[in-house]
Amino acid sequence: MRVRSLVQSIDQPVNDWASGIKVFLLVWGLPIGAMILSILLEPFARTVIWIAALAWMGGACLLNARRCGRTHCYYTGPFFLFMTIPVALHGFDVLSFGIEGWRWLGVAIGVGNGGIWYLTEKLWGRYRQDTTPYS
Repeated sequence: MRVRSLVQSIDQPVNDWASGIKVFLLVWGLPIGAMILSILLEPFARTVIWIAALAWMGGACLLNARRCGRTHCYYTGPFFLFMTIPVALHGFDVLSFGIEGWRWLGVAIGVGNGGIWYLTEKLWGRYRQDTTPYS
């Protein structure tokens, strides 16, 4: 059992992956970095990397929501998983978002994530009282 540090906020669960820099960088920073670096690759490889990264981050968000009740994770998890669909459609040439399609997808993912994170925690607080997912 871990004891909270005196510096840590009293309302911040110790098992929140989004609150510690090391875990945050591993769980979300690594896939984001892979997505950014994959811009240099051909579309098929980029598509596979983006789908894997989004699925990884979406799953991590859902697990984090279950672990600690972090409010935005209840919404960013499904958002990241949903975003695999337009990425796959564009990346596998099923539906084109134009010559700037990858840029639009990146902006949608970044702005969507940031907006969801900010708005949900602004409206409902950083942590849910009931940590049962989707209840």
